Amino acid sequence: MNNEISEISTLIGNPMRSVILWTLLDNRAYTAIELSNVVETSAQNISIHLSKLVNAELLSVESQGRHKYYKIANQEVAAVIEGIANLIPKDKHRKIFSSDSNIKYCRTCYDHLAGKIGVEITEKLVSENYIKLENKTFAITPKGEIFFKDFGINLLELKKKRRAFAKPCLDWSERKHHLSGSLAAAFLNKMFELDWIRKTANSRAIMITSKGEKELKEKLSLDIRKVI
Repeated sequence: MNNEISEISTLIGNPMRSVILWTLLDNRAYTAIELSNVVETSAQNISIHLSKLVNAELLSVESQGRHKYYKIANQEVAAVIEGIANLIPKDKHRKIFSSDSNIKYCRTCYDHLAGKIGVEITEKLVSENYIKLENKTFAITPKGEIFFKDFGINLLELKKKRRAFAKPCLDWSERKHHLSGSLAAAFLNKMFELDWIRKTANSRAIMITSKGEKELKEKLSLDIRKVI
């Protein structure tokens, strides 16, 4: 076990591979060329790093035509990378976010919503008694079942998935918990579908639309303009 932990730590700890993993936390698929541009290295060198990450099952790869697309292998890998970010001292966090406030405000955390807005939405779901924390996981209340059903989310199907249904995830910028798991992923996808939020180019930052502002205030009593 000690050797295995050492090997995986070395893989993740490499400066170039850590940037690759961090970049892929937006849950998009990237080609080797795109990732080589991100880390500013040659095609040959990026190929070596990607092969190591795929062989360690940290990344998955899918071929489409002449191109190969790389993604984070699963939620567990994403959670580990996010967890490492939580170890960054608070004073360094402030320096990081002084130049990227959009990431701090609202972003994706693999397949769910994070940042200040992600935390605020989670706190509203709790205060409105739609979810409640029980034994380090979130449980849906009867009131919450109605809320999510009306929102178009099939809870029974989500509970059949082979992953955590609803659990707290420590937000590395807010140092508070946001909602993660299959429920959070479904909630994020529904917000995209309804055009409450939109992705931004080449970033994990998420933009909240005017429709999203209105609906979040109506559905969750969350006034986006007061969330700074």
